[in-house]
Amino acid sequence: MCETNTATDYRLPMNDTTENFFKAWAEWDRQEPDPVFFRLYHDEQGSPVVYSMEDLPGMYIEIDQATYTKNSYQVRVINGKLVHIDPTKIYSKLHPSETGTRCHPQDVAIVVDTEPNIKWKKITYEN
Repeated sequence: MCETNTATDYRLPMNDTTENFFKAWAEWDRQEPDPVFFRLYHDEQGSPVVYSMEDLPGMYIEIDQATYTKNSYQVRVINGKLVHIDPTKIYSKLHPSETGTRCHPQDVAIVVDTEPNIKWKKITYEN
């Protein structure tokens, strides 16, 4: 036996399964999904810290999905705007510092927790 389904214009064989489906579909309380947002969290100098879709503590700007997908760290946040920078004009150096990673006094490549040590900090320069 075929009955006409009022939800569609075509004929669908009705049995207990399809009746249960259409009953559940009609009673389903559809809720709007939470809005999706894309954020770039940055430090005080405007350098990127992390791209995220979560609400994290810290400074951030809202970005579009294409920028989020690129996930480029060759950008800076200046006056609340995202500025792309030329990677050939950026360089980093290690400098001795009061804070930073503790390294062996004779080899900066060896990280240590013991004394004596020298603390090194990475500083990025842009031309």
